[in-house]
Amino acid sequence: MHLAYPAVLAVLLFSVGLYGVLARRNSVLMLMSVELMLNAVNLNLVAFDVWLRDTLHAGQALTLFTITIAAAEIGLGLAIVLMVFRTQGTADIDRLRALADQPGAADGPADGPDTDPGAHFGTASADSASTPASVPASDADSAGKAPVA
Repeated sequence: MHLAYPAVLAVLLFSVGLYGVLARRNSVLMLMSVELMLNAVNLNLVAFDVWLRDTLHAGQALTLFTITIAAAEIGLGLAIVLMVFRTQGTADIDRLRALADQPGAADGPADGPDTDPGAHFGTASADSASTPASVPASDADSAGKAPVA
């Protein structure tokens, strides 16, 4: 087989993936486009490995590493996209510009107890874990002790 067939297919796959990354604003579609580009690279690696008749099969070994990295990338990327979608309600990249750091926002919001970052993920912060919510701060010392008769 000629080297031109897989090379042309790889160029087409990479071009479709590049168009998807540049034109799409949905983060899931962007992750899929990155996967298309990685598959084009894998196709080139295997095609050149067969064409060069490499006895070590370095192209196929590099393809295995690329597949492993792509699997880790898609797992981590989808986890981030799902978390952003749960908190923001959208996976649109243009609407997520509000997540960028704003000047003067380093101090954090001063709204009160609702700003605990651990509260959104089902975990409690160190302050809220040490003092139960139903016990006033003045009675926190005797919260776990038996009543004195």
